[in-house]
Amino acid sequence: MKWTDRIRQVKILLVLAAIIIAVASLAISHALTRDLAQEERNKMEIWAEAMRTFNDPNENTNLNLVLKVIEGNNTIPVVVLDSRGNCTAYRNIKVGSDQADSLQVIAAAGLRMKEEGRAIRIKLDDTPKSDYIDVCYDDSLILKRLAVYPFVQLGVVLIFVVVAIFALLTSKKAEQNKVWVGLSKETAHQLGTPISSLMAWTEMLKESYPEDTLIPELDKDVQRLQLIADRFSKIGSVPEPVAASLNEVLSHVADYMDRRTSQKVRIIKDLPEHDVVVHMNPQLFEWVIENLAKNAVDALGAGAGTITLHLEETPSRAIIEVSDTGKGIRKKDIANVFRPGFTTKKRGWGLGLSLAKRIVEEYHNGRIFVKSSEVGKGTVFRIELRK
Repeated sequence: MKWTDRIRQVKILLVLAAIIIAVASLAISHALTRDLAQEERNKMEIWAEAMRTFNDPNENTNLNLVLKVIEGNNTIPVVVLDSRGNCTAYRNIKVGSDQADSLQVIAAAGLRMKEEGRAIRIKLDDTPKSDYIDVCYDDSLILKRLAVYPFVQLGVVLIFVVVAIFALLTSKKAEQNKVWVGLSKETAHQLGTPISSLMAWTEMLKESYPEDTLIPELDKDVQRLQLIADRFSKIGSVPEPVAASLNEVLSHVADYMDRRTSQKVRIIKDLPEHDVVVHMNPQLFEWVIENLAKNAVDALGAGAGTITLHLEETPSRAIIEVSDTGKGIRKKDIANVFRPGFTTKKRGWGLGLSLAKRIVEEYHNGRIFVKSSEVGKGTVFRIELRK
């Protein structure tokens, strides 16, 4: 089973587990809240009956028991309103310093409770036109907390899922990095032996055929292979940056690509007259520009068009832009161009831009992105390096 398939399955399981936990938590909390609300309603009915008894006692009334019931409510907010809507008593409600204003506020709160159906009407005697009081109550603090708790729990579960998925993606990236580093170093190691042999054979050919004009070109290609092997060997280790000229790097790439592309491809160097110097690893950064230039060549329709290497600087940054007049990138693909394995070519591994991004951002603390692209007109890649 592929690692990506395993990651996808684990993410689906985590999401399903989060949904199940959330639904179960909401269902259980709803049931508990409903039961507790009914229990508080029953308590309020007993409390209201105690208030009626206290207001209309008889010779058999145990006032101590009635007062004990009334005083026993220490959690449920209660407002007692008379038939005219005035507050006659209240419990478990904070009041301000101004008693008159506070009673008006409490009476308004009682009316709100009454409108919400949280009121128990108690007649003060048994006559048909007897006066009455309304015992209005609100949810206790415990009930309110219980109503909020499932949403807090749901948030915790979501955070757990996000952290878990992030950990999985991080481990996946770490594993990919190990594969990248191992593959790069193994490639450099495997290239080392044949390159050494080619260098020895080239020296022998120089001695045997000193006048042959092809041997120097062969020597250049061998040196090129040596440079490529050196680049691969540096992947995975932090290269030591040195002060180097971006003008020279871009000129080298332009000259190299110009010799190896069709005459229909025009490569333009748009460089300032003065050297733009930044701290970098020239070999690796030249690799980045080569990858962008090669992609630009591949993007040119019918093998003809223009590639421009542009360099400018600001007081804080050096800016490189590699543009082409090729087929462009579809908008839906722009976000994926730097993803390992993504490619629109019939032949290709989809690793060049991913390596370029790693070299620019991890080794040079810079930025690389698609500045603009339009299908049928071309693409501009932009690199920003701090000076």
